[in-house]
Amino acid sequence: MEAESEPYVRLATLRTLHRVVADLNAARSLAGTLQAVVEGAVHGLGFDAAAVSLVRPDGDLVIAAVWEIEESTFGGPAVLLGQAASRESWDRMLQVADHWGTLRFLPHDRGWAIGADIPTWIGDGPMPVYDNDWHPADVLLAPMYSAGGDLLGILSVDRPRSGKRPGAWTREALEMFSLQASIAIGNARLRAEMQRALARLEKEQQALRASEESFRQAFEYAPSGMAITELHGDGTGQLTRVNDALCRLLGRPRATLRQQRFVDLVHPDDLELLLRTSAEGGRAELRLSRRDGGYQWVCLRNSVVADATEGPSFLLTHVEDIEDRKRHELQLAHRASHDALTGLPNGAELRARLARRLCSRPPLPAPGPHGQALPPGHALQDGPQVPAAPVPLAHGYAPPDGALDRARQAFAAGEAFHEDGAPAHHVHAVVPADPPGGELWHGHRRPGPDKGLAVLYCDLDGFKLVNDRYGHNAGDAVLIEIARRLQQVVREGDTVARMSGDEFVVLADAIGREEAKELAGRLRSAILPPMRIDNRAVRVGVSLGIGWAGCGMSIDEVLHSADERMYDEKRTRGGAARGSRGERSHRRAG
Repeated sequence: MEAESEPYVRLATLRTLHRVVADLNAARSLAGTLQAVVEGAVHGLGFDAAAVSLVRPDGDLVIAAVWEIEESTFGGPAVLLGQAASRESWDRMLQVADHWGTLRFLPHDRGWAIGADIPTWIGDGPMPVYDNDWHPADVLLAPMYSAGGDLLGILSVDRPRSGKRPGAWTREALEMFSLQASIAIGNARLRAEMQRALARLEKEQQALRASEESFRQAFEYAPSGMAITELHGDGTGQLTRVNDALCRLLGRPRATLRQQRFVDLVHPDDLELLLRTSAEGGRAELRLSRRDGGYQWVCLRNSVVADATEGPSFLLTHVEDIEDRKRHELQLAHRASHDALTGLPNGAELRARLARRLCSRPPLPAPGPHGQALPPGHALQDGPQVPAAPVPLAHGYAPPDGALDRARQAFAAGEAFHEDGAPAHHVHAVVPADPPGGELWHGHRRPGPDKGLAVLYCDLDGFKLVNDRYGHNAGDAVLIEIARRLQQVVREGDTVARMSGDEFVVLADAIGREEAKELAGRLRSAILPPMRIDNRAVRVGVSLGIGWAGCGMSIDEVLHSADERMYDEKRTRGGAARGSRGERSHRRAG
């Protein structure tokens, strides 16, 4: 009877398998797929109960779905749902079980192989009579693997409705079903991962949009200027984005600024600082041009925004208006470096300007006719030229080979040099040569450059009488007028400073000896005419001394030299007595 009905059973089973496999693929989630697996095993393969143990990320297996054809009064296999066991326990049981193709059958007499942590449930089915009868403690497992051979889970079936151990056809059907279940579970997991990935992506995109919107609002509505600068390609340095605050600060429309670069806007004196700051990031205080032609003091703070894979992408620049602070700082600096009464540079500023102009190292001497070293700042104009012996330097040893020649060439070009003979960006201040007809040196006119740095020391004669006769207010008015007259007759670029009291000093660079004398004459002529103070004609005289500054001289030496020459003139002309050095006959004022 069984043999006669077998073809019909097979056809019905195939139809049932087709239906339950279709149900597997129709599930919309992993949980739905697992439930379709256990229901398909019960309804399509002729078992009373089925369970799926799914491999968790940690490797252990957890019972994720159960189903039985008729729910037991006392819970049945449903009580196993959610219980877990270790992978090692499952592997040990699979090794001990009989291999039915890809299936594993563990008879009841080998129940000792079931690990204590593996969830089990034994129904109340009939005890076997014949060898091929199903025992309630028998276990039939169908491991499910991914395409890559990784274990996905194990399908457990129990109590065949025939009461017999499954035959060849049922085993084959169970193997085929477990294979389709593996594919369905793999697809469901993939869909679940894709859904989670899409959810994460959507969440990240929402966060990105929120972040971009926050950045846009922070950028556009920032109270100070903001700019984004391109770092790559043909548009390197281009302002690709600016906010309204920057447009208002520079008085330029957005469209105009986006066609420019910071290097187009920066003050020429601040260009090097801008380039260094742009390359390194960081902070710089500099001036940017406004639309009206003026310059605005700003503080730039640069941040390089980099991509994790492509490196630096763009430069984010914060532009802060520091005009008021800078103006205040400049005012304070001006007050510290300028005389409050006349507005001229004071003694400290004069010394600072001399310090910037002079270096501590004197120019190298040129060789004399017989190899002797000429005084600093001199070179032969004519006469026999003979090879010069190495000239010892101040540190006690001769310069390296060729260093002296390089130094002389640098000196001839007006440059300083380092110990290794390399020229530096400094033009030496050298005392100019005596004019023709002056002192001869070894039968020749003392050689040297034609121009130098002159220091003209001016001391007013008769100023104390003005103070004593007309009061200090009149004396102050005289000093203010003298300062104005001196500034009118000096050359552009010369410095007129008030040292103290009635002493003024003029620094005149790149000037010859005769020109210095002419300048002294103009200064004298400017001071001597009477001036009208409080409806009175007031006249003062002046004593002048011309000194020369050269590298290697100290500032005190330079000023003392000019002061001595001024004092010599005062004594020669019978000017106001000064008594001992340091005792002045006129009022001193800071």
